[in-house]
Amino acid sequence: MLSKKNFKDLVGEFKTFHQKNPEVYKMFVQFTLQAINRGHKKLSSEMVINRIRWETNVVTFSHDPYKINNDYKPFYSRMFMAQYPKYNNFFQKRGSYADEIDWRSYVVQSDYQSSETTKTIS
Repeated sequence: MLSKKNFKDLVGEFKTFHQKNPEVYKMFVQFTLQAINRGHKKLSSEMVINRIRWETNVVTFSHDPYKINNDYKPFYSRMFMAQYPKYNNFFQKRGSYADEIDWRSYVVQSDYQSSETTKTIS
């Protein structure tokens, strides 16, 4: 379900969250690749985000009280599929503001990521 926030606000909030919490995406990639390596052909980003919430002690810095806002799930799944085009259809997609971003040119990574996968948020 799309939030009542507008596109610019939600993208801005996500970019800020991602810059302050790059370890969330690192874990998203790690857990997604684990699922792929265990034979999963499809998965929901909700499952991966919930695993981060429940199985890690990550502390996030955000303007809201949630460890990871549900509005950010589609951003993480699109980032993953843009970074790993081989798995472009791994996550089931529903309509999202994240679909309005050209992930090929959108800068999604922070400097925290390794040089082979790094892109920086501007």
